[in-house]
Amino acid sequence: MRYLNQRYTMPTGKTKALLTDIWTEEMAPLEIIAAMVYQLMRGASVEQLKAAGLAGHYADHDKALFYVDANGNPFTVTFIQAKGDRITDLHEDMAAEQKARSTYEWLINLSDDPCVIDSLRFLREREVVHFQRFGEALRDVQEFIGSKKCY
Repeated sequence: MRYLNQRYTMPTGKTKALLTDIWTEEMAPLEIIAAMVYQLMRGASVEQLKAAGLAGHYADHDKALFYVDANGNPFTVTFIQAKGDRITDLHEDMAAEQKARSTYEWLINLSDDPCVIDSLRFLREREVVHFQRFGEALRDVQEFIGSKKCY
């Protein structure tokens, strides 16, 4: 949502295009992680789910995907930060990409499955690229504001 709001309020076509590209790519990690979780849980027995600490999840959702953080807190839009200021929001986007990169690092540390690790490394690298792209957007907006005296 933050990306959609920003895309319409950005002052240059270049910045709008950058945000559109990033937003388009942001849906893929959700699909990749969901596919990994599905594949990892697909053949698990109820006993295995209990042993893995997933009895509560099974009781509420069977093996269905239900988006939560590592502590079991359900996804909420409060995770999406937006201030309404172009510069502030682009900095927030850059911070969010770094937070995601860190999370992928820690997930890699927790895994011993080579296929999962490869997928997580791929996703981690996407976060690095998105951070760089948000940096490009930030520079573009700052140059525009500096040249037009928008304030």
